[in-house]
Amino acid sequence: MAARRFIPLTLLMAGLALFFVFDLRQYFDLATLRSNQAAWRDLIAAHPLLAPLAYILLYTLLVAFSLPVASFATVAGGFLFGAWFGTAWTALGATLGATLVFLAARTALGESLRDRAGPRLARLEAEFRANGFHYLLFLRLVPAFPFWLVNIAPAVFGMRLAPYMVATALGILPGTFVFAYFGYGLGTTLRQSERISLASVATPEILIALTLLALLSLLPVWIKWHRGRTGRHDQT
Repeated sequence: MAARRFIPLTLLMAGLALFFVFDLRQYFDLATLRSNQAAWRDLIAAHPLLAPLAYILLYTLLVAFSLPVASFATVAGGFLFGAWFGTAWTALGATLGATLVFLAARTALGESLRDRAGPRLARLEAEFRANGFHYLLFLRLVPAFPFWLVNIAPAVFGMRLAPYMVATALGILPGTFVFAYFGYGLGTTLRQSERISLASVATPEILIALTLLALLSLLPVWIKWHRGRTGRHDQT
């Protein structure tokens, strides 16, 4: 019975392994986007409801399997659906995929790790339960942390599902929009056959802006800590 709790997480890890075994990453590049852009746009025009649903499902799966192609998929979403709809469909798919990882990790690891937790981990768990929404919002806003790791950590620390989903959806919006807007502007560039790179999206200005926004998300935690410290000093 205990082994069953590892089944969901094992399936997600198997999906990641198959991605590399069959070298599927070769299909997720800008050359593929360039060569098929007319066909994909015709397909979207012919299926205005089914196409977004298929994209959301695909994005959910690639996040759930932790495939290293999320940046390209976000750019493709902006290219195919526009900046606003591309952001919306991507954020929805990413939130659903991250939630699947969270649930799988919580089922497999969360309870057993908390049972073995020492005093230090117990304090971290208590802190994350009290301020988990703001911490997760910070981690989502800062692009320096691996997305898959941020999906798992809240499960280990016992974060509740609803705040996890809300913080995830809000936290990924700024970065998602940046990549989707980049994809939206690719039409002219691709037609002109200019050499482009996803690295051109993460400019220093964008990274600084996202970092400042992330630090702003921790302001409520600092205010709460400062009030608690002031209250202790008043009592002494």
